[in-house]
Amino acid sequence: MIFSEKAIDRDQYVSLIETMLNSKIMASRLPLNLAPTRSCSILGMRVDEVDYDLIVKQVRHWANESASRYFCSSTVHMVMESYDDPTFQAVVNSADLVGTDGAPIVWVSRWLGLDRQTCVFAWEVTTRLCEMAAQEQIPVGFYGSTPEVIQEVVENVKRRFATLNVAYVFSPPFRPLTPEEDDAIVNDIKRSGVRILFVGLGCPKQERWMNQHRGRVPATMLGVGWAFDVLAGRSKAAPGWMQKIGMQWLYRVVLNPKKLWWRYLKTNPRFALLILRQLWNAKGSAGLV
Repeated sequence: MIFSEKAIDRDQYVSLIETMLNSKIMASRLPLNLAPTRSCSILGMRVDEVDYDLIVKQVRHWANESASRYFCSSTVHMVMESYDDPTFQAVVNSADLVGTDGAPIVWVSRWLGLDRQTCVFAWEVTTRLCEMAAQEQIPVGFYGSTPEVIQEVVENVKRRFATLNVAYVFSPPFRPLTPEEDDAIVNDIKRSGVRILFVGLGCPKQERWMNQHRGRVPATMLGVGWAFDVLAGRSKAAPGWMQKIGMQWLYRVVLNPKKLWWRYLKTNPRFALLILRQLWNAKGSAGLV
């Protein structure tokens, strides 16, 4: 486990310890990873060395075991949320796999020693896993977003992969769930037989939800956030050349300035400055964990 250098108060400490204990207990009950992967620490948050093939193979393995696992798709926004909140950092660091959704995370990973690091966009991860699940008849589910968006996601993926078994679809209310509501959702997911569950609640909500439900939901959960909007056809991924130079964030701001301009103004400059400090302090160290 990797800790932030920042101080935390008593409530944060208690929450952090509970998250760590829960993660260790669950890890001891689950099947081992199909193949080990190297990791690095970006401002205290773990990032794994992955590619699309590794993710598909690993999720297939977990799904066949009906393992309760979760995957985080890391972005600059997630790194900064993790840096500012040690309890959230523990949630991400406790994930079973942490991918790299964006060129800046890939660049920093490589600078820190993960020389084979690649970009794995959440919408593409979702698409490839749906293709695999359709071929192997693994039931999938979608949890999050609005009823309209999630229905469009299902229609589009079913149109593309006709044999895909979408066994569960639910858009939760935009408020905290009662314990009774949460129990009912977990029971519905269990009854559906879903073994791969795509979660689109946005960061950091989806990561916290997956962490809280590991061990309760017998499926591999993947926090894919914005991928729901892309797969629904309501948003577009940036052109390839913008993705390669790390400007997908700018493309998203242009498409949705009211929602995103403040987020990126708040996170991107701080991320750049803090990363420069981390790399300077590393002084050539590989930084692998």
